[in-house]
Amino acid sequence: MAPLSQLSRSVTGRVVLVTGAASGMGRATAHLFADEGAHVAVTDLGADRVEAVTKEIADAGLSAHGWVMDVADTEQVNRVVGEIVERFGGLDMVVNNAGIATFSPIDADDYEDHWALGIEVLLTAQTRVIRAALPHLRRSDCARIVNISSTEGWGATKFGSPYTAAKHGVIGLTKSLAVELGREGITVNCICPGPILTGLTQDIPDADREVFAKRRTAIGRYGIPEEVAHGTLNFCLPASRYMTGAVLPVDGGLLIKNA
Repeated sequence: MAPLSQLSRSVTGRVVLVTGAASGMGRATAHLFADEGAHVAVTDLGADRVEAVTKEIADAGLSAHGWVMDVADTEQVNRVVGEIVERFGGLDMVVNNAGIATFSPIDADDYEDHWALGIEVLLTAQTRVIRAALPHLRRSDCARIVNISSTEGWGATKFGSPYTAAKHGVIGLTKSLAVELGREGITVNCICPGPILTGLTQDIPDADREVFAKRRTAIGRYGIPEEVAHGTLNFCLPASRYMTGAVLPVDGGLLIKNA
């Protein structure tokens, strides 16, 4: 019997660029796409960290290659994207995951430094990677862009204005580019992770994490990076061609829980 469905849920053979892929959600995303048969371009700061993730994937008999790439460096981004295309023969998907945590009171002496860094790495860098990738995405029949924002893109935390403003900006960027690129068959979507067990949250005491999760999330726990990665993968499936401009919270119900 022929299958009733017509659209593919396979990314086998597709080429995906993941920024910030050496740890946390980026690492989980790189592993998941490789498990699903994609060729993964692992990019991050630090050669040792990039090599470690690339080796993990290669040792499993899957396809990945690593590049050291600073998303704040336009020349480096352009060069690495070119090398990715040369190695794998094209580029189908971009996952803008690279990020930092930068918080500061508005009246701090170094506030403008925090502001500039947050906007540069969390927002401007995403446009930089997209601009470098766009000529190659236009040659793909499954062009996908997924930008990682945060639940901070919907709300706010005290002292977080550099981070919060940038994450709000990522949502706006996603929506605008979805409109701009939609007629070309390029989808642009956004993931907003909530409390996830990553390097950015590892220093929070376990007791405090437990209290926060039980109080704020519907599910009652922190998420793990792979749970975010599956949301990203779903946006990249060939079958997801009619989903664009979407903003998906992966937050255990944090945004919908009133009390």
